[in-house]
Amino acid sequence: MKATLDHLFLAYTALLIGALVSIPLIFLSLYNAKLASPIMRLSNLVQAVPSFAVVAVVVPLIGIGFTPAVIAIMLRVLLPIIKNTYIGLFNVDPSLIESAKGIGLTEFQVIRYVRLPNAYPAIFAGIKFAAILANSIAVLTALIGGGGLGSMIFEGLTNFNTTKILAGTLPVIAIALFLDFSFSVLEHRLTPEYLQK
Repeated sequence: MKATLDHLFLAYTALLIGALVSIPLIFLSLYNAKLASPIMRLSNLVQAVPSFAVVAVVVPLIGIGFTPAVIAIMLRVLLPIIKNTYIGLFNVDPSLIESAKGIGLTEFQVIRYVRLPNAYPAIFAGIKFAAILANSIAVLTALIGGGGLGSMIFEGLTNFNTTKILAGTLPVIAIALFLDFSFSVLEHRLTPEYLQK
């Protein structure tokens, strides 16, 4: 149980930090075309690097332990959050935005009442993928002292202990399935009916 809690804390601390880092980058991209291109390129570049390489590169730069593990996971979850949210917010029908401004809505109100509701499918797809990605990469970060279920899995592999491998792997799979289901339900409840298939 402790290993599972440690795993969840590691993965979703990193996901939360990734989301907080993404928010200003998304809005900078949305309202500044010159910044959008380098932000997207940087996100794509980080995503293009294999997860194991990201975890390995963090060690000489920061060291080992919980904090480097969080940073490695956070770097990997940035792209799906930034890209999907940006695409969702940017691709809202311009006529809806013009109509909203025409009736006197402020820019903040346009984002809250027009852009965000219409972008929910893309946003939830990005967050769901990022959450599942964080769950899987948290296993890898056990190699640099991240702890959690990854430590149990690697110990089992080292000792050829099938019971320990399954004890670490099955909760990771269960967490991934739960995330997929829960985010899908949340997306369905929050997305306006006219956007639902």
